[in-house]
This record gives sequence, structure tokens and C-alpha cells, in this order.
Amino acid sequence: MEASATPRVFLVVVDETPEHHVAVHYAARRAAHTGGRIALLHVIEPVDLQHWAAIEELTRRERREAAEQLMQRLCDEIMPIAGATPIVYIREGRRRDELLALINEEPSISILVLGAGTGPEGPGPLVTYLAGKPAGRMRIPITIVPGGLTLDQIEALS
Repeated sequence: MEASATPRVFLVVVDETPEHHVAVHYAARRAAHTGGRIALLHVIEPVDLQHWAAIEELTRRERREAAEQLMQRLCDEIMPIAGATPIVYIREGRRRDELLALINEEPSISILVLGAGTGPEGPGPLVTYLAGKPAGRMRIPITIVPGGLTLDQIEALS
């Protein structure tokens, strides 16, 4: 079988949850072991401050700046593991809508890696949503990584 010239791109959704770190590390190790790349998506969800346009704009800029700083820290942390600088996407909108749009727009993305929450509320809204009806319509596979894995366990699995 002939190997593809295009490396696999492992897309990870970056958010405020602890399990996203597990997903990022898993994807980085998989990318390194398979000659692939890692892509990071952070979605800035809208804040409803319509009556206060100036405050809404300031809040939007602050959230964008915080997202850029978060992504830079993650890139610095992950680059030595993945072997390449991650591809970074920062979008504004509803997380699941922006995720699905990005997957449809970027043919290079080949695997979605999500971390599952370990709390009593379940695996998380994105995992729950994507494991439902949209799963059958996805053009790429979804890897769900248990959020409670240690770095040693991730290394052993990837």
C-alpha cells in the first residue's frame, strides 16, 4: 500500500476543561509517532452584552487576547512532543458549529481528538453531541480520550 504524501492532521478542541490537556497530549504523541501534525481549535463563545456595545467589544478583544496567549502556551508545550509547531485556529461562535465548519473547510484534517470529562455531568457537551446523530455524517473519525489518563498512560497508548 502506498503511503500518502499528506500527513495526518489530528484536530483537538482546546477549552477551559482539564480533559483538553489529555486530548492535546494524546494527539501530539500520535502525530509524532505517525509523522502527522496536530491542529488546535479554540472557539470564543459569544457573550450577550447587546445593550453595552463598548463593553461587549472590550470583552471580545480581551477574550481573543486570552485565547491567543493560551494557544501560544500550548504550542510551546506541545511542539517538542509533536515534533512540529501546531496549526492554530481561533474562531468566534458556537463551539460545535465552528468545529463542524472547520472540519468541512479543511480537507487536511483527518482525525478529531476529544477529551471526555470525568465528572458526574458526563463526558461533556461536545462529546455527547458528536457521539449522537452527527457521528454518522462526519467525514473523519473521532477519537475520544478518557480525561483521567496520566501522561504515562497516554505515552503507553499512543
